[in-house]
Amino acid sequence: MPPLMRIGHHLLKNRLVVAPMAGVTDRPFRQLCKKLGAGMAVSEMVTSNSLLYGSAKTARRANHEGEVDPISVQIAGADPAMMAEAARHNVDRGAQIIDINMGCPAKKVCNVMAGSALLQDEALVGRILDAVVAAVPEVPVTLKIRTGWDREHRNALNILKIAENAGVQALAMHGRTRACGYTGDAEYDTIRAVKAAARIPIIANGDITTPEKAPFVFEYTGADAVMIGRAAQGRPWIFREIEHFLNTGEHLPQPEVTEIHAVLLEHIHDLYAFYGDVTGVRVARKHISWYTRGLIGSSAFRHTMNQLDSVGEQLAMVNDYFSQAARADHRLRYETSSDAPTEFRSASSHKNQTTQDLPPASQLAA
Repeated sequence: MPPLMRIGHHLLKNRLVVAPMAGVTDRPFRQLCKKLGAGMAVSEMVTSNSLLYGSAKTARRANHEGEVDPISVQIAGADPAMMAEAARHNVDRGAQIIDINMGCPAKKVCNVMAGSALLQDEALVGRILDAVVAAVPEVPVTLKIRTGWDREHRNALNILKIAENAGVQALAMHGRTRACGYTGDAEYDTIRAVKAAARIPIIANGDITTPEKAPFVFEYTGADAVMIGRAAQGRPWIFREIEHFLNTGEHLPQPEVTEIHAVLLEHIHDLYAFYGDVTGVRVARKHISWYTRGLIGSSAFRHTMNQLDSVGEQLAMVNDYFSQAARADHRLRYETSSDAPTEFRSASSHKNQTTQDLPPASQLAA
């Protein structure tokens, strides 16, 4: 295995990182993923608008009580001074790494020239990075980007150079342009070209959905770490599955029903405590749906679950479903092999998931 990755003075326990996901990577989810094998988890993005610092939502996002180190907080915005202030604000509240969002493709973010929209203005990228790095000299600053704004404007190499010159200490890269959203295949060729030119650690993100996909991405791109997002929704144990596969070349068996029942209960109880019962029940619905996605008999369960409004009803239905599942089989059972998220999927197409229409690496900077 290659050496572990370091961000500033933080040595990660492995090379597996939880991607920042709006509405997903709250403290309960980050804690759970770290417990189940992730080396680092990046928070959902926190606004740089100081007027919102007093909101309950922003306060929750800045709550790191009991969270395992390192604590990485992602900030988003387009004004260098406000981004610098947001960095200081979050460091004062426990952030040990500040991550800058220049990868979010959401229209409401891009419409205010934040997220991946910033990739269109390299001068502004430089001003933001310079301001944030200078504002928090005691903590490392990292950056999350996409390959570019669209297929005609892939400027990841230019952004890498700007980031390195500013003192950014690691670059995470989703292998799609902003225009691609989440469609098509991740551009591992672009990540490979950026890694070849980089003096800082590179984290590869995009389409890493199975244990066998991770070693392929490591080998193909040369990345220092991989970042997993959507594949961890409802399957936070994917990190231990990937780590086991990287170390042994073998798959772990499907988890036992009783274990996942306990994991889910711990997760949703944490959500109730974190958000309060009313909001906690609503947030828990989507996680329960993700946990049971593809499992035998889960469709009707999810439909009914989404109608429930109380903690008691939600817990009772979760307990009933998993008790029935445990009586049917001691391990998780999926409707079809295509629904199974790990060893039942073929790795044969991985090499076809690099981008075939990319220009030479020397032309990847717009």
